[in-house]
Amino acid sequence: MFSSLGISLLGGCANVIPPCGAKTSPPSSELRNTKWELTRWNLPPNSNGEVRTRQIPQGEASNPIQITFDANGQRVSGSTGCNRFTAQLDEDTRGFTFSKITSTKMACTPQRNELENDFLYELNDYRSIVRNGDQLLMIGADRQVLSFTQRPNTSK
Repeated sequence: MFSSLGISLLGGCANVIPPCGAKTSPPSSELRNTKWELTRWNLPPNSNGEVRTRQIPQGEASNPIQITFDANGQRVSGSTGCNRFTAQLDEDTRGFTFSKITSTKMACTPQRNELENDFLYELNDYRSIVRNGDQLLMIGADRQVLSFTQRPNTSK
């Protein structure tokens, strides 16, 4: 069901992506002490309107991309699939934004470097975050949709 929600949102991004560079999200308090794993990455539709997906690592053995929201609602941290990252959460009436994103710089394969760079770009440039239970959609200004699934947070 959630995949169809993601596709519906992707198809109707004009209604989902806020105008003028504004960003929207749920209040950070709704995400405190939660951990999310990237489980699907939809690219913008091609010229035939077909949704394309990007290959991503999944499962603990493959070092997946993950985001963990801290208990105070002030920071996120996680894995880019190769390196670790952290960012500050800044909150206003529309929700939160990520700022001061930093990451380690370990040597990665060229494919992981590309995936990491693209993920950090999306983290910085998203336009809307939508939560639906244990699913989280991050919708980019470029119409890419990153779908995350909630995982147990052992760092509480």
